Amino acid sequence: MKNVEMKVDGNILTIKVDLSKEFGPSSSGKTIIIASTEGNVAIDGHEGTKIGLNVYRKK
Repeated sequence: MKNVEMKVDGNILTIKVDLSKEFGPSSSGKTIIIASTEGNVAIDGHEGTKIGLNVYRKK
């Protein structure tokens, strides 16, 4: 994951992203990546539950 922190407390998932960071252009070159789970990832302690997150801005 890039710039994504996830915390599970019971049934509450909290996601933390630093919006001041950048990781360069997307593969299409149209946007700048700020954060990504880089695909779907499992949520600890919640079998079968996944998250996919992309945070970006226009170039």
